Formats: sequence, C-alpha cells, structure tokens
Amino acid sequence: MIFNKNLKNIILVIFTTLLLSACSTAKKTGSAGDDAYTGKETVKYLASGVPDRVFFATNKSSLTTASRATLRKQATFLRKNKKLNVTIEGHADERGTREYNLALGERRANAAKDYLMTYGISGKRISVISYGKEKPVNASSTPLAWSQNRRSVTVKVN
Repeated sequence: MIFNKNLKNIILVIFTTLLLSACSTAKKTGSAGDDAYTGKETVKYLASGVPDRVFFATNKSSLTTASRATLRKQATFLRKNKKLNVTIEGHADERGTREYNLALGERRANAAKDYLMTYGISGKRISVISYGKEKPVNASSTPLAWSQNRRSVTVKVN
C-alpha cells in the first residue's frame, strides 16, 4: 500500500513538472536596442556619422521624422563633397507581388531623392533604382526583418 501511494505521488510530481514546463514561454534573445534603426546588421554609413539608409512604414513611401533627419545629414555631406554622385536604392519587404514592390521601392527612392533636392543637391547627381523585395538585408519572415527591409539606401557612385 505504501509503495503504491509513493508511486502515485511520484507520477503526480512528474506529470505536474511536465505540464508546467510545457506551459513555459521561450525567452527572447537580443538586446532591447536591436531593431531596424540600431541593429548591427542594418546600420551602415555613407560617411563617418552619416547613415546611408532610411526606413519606411508598411506600404508607405512617405518620410518619417527620423528619415528626414538622416537625409539632412546626407545632404550636408553631399554639399561638402560636390563631385560625389550617388544612387538611391529603393527596397521593400517580401510581402506583396514583385511588381508592387518594385513600384514601391521606386517611390521610396524618389522620396529620398526629392528630399535631398530640397536641400540643394542637384538631381543630376542622384540616380534612382528599385530592387523591390529582391535584395533583403534580413531574409527572415518576421516583423523585425520586414522593418529592416523597408528602406532606401544611398550608395556612393564616385
């Protein structure tokens, strides 16, 4: 009898442990600052202290406050380097058709170009190309990856 009661208690403890472990949640990895704007994988620089990319909201080509601040830094850099020409690459996340994302990437690149032009950079110095969803910086299918891929990137030509 005592053996049977101890066995039942042991089985109950094992079952409870298994049940509780099945209910636990996975621990998040990464730091709090690891997002589209500060993640080591996505922050690149056109020049020292001048980020080369700006980010966009889903299905949008309008510039955010942070995007405009980055583009003002780029304009300052380009005004100091008058012989430098750039290409602005437009990108989109993986969602949507190829055609839609190519058009969206082009609108994003043109939004960045137009903003640079309002700060005195000649349109002749800026070319635009869209890669749509073809060149992601993060190939994962997650909200973080999508936010990192919705971008325009200013690349030095010469």
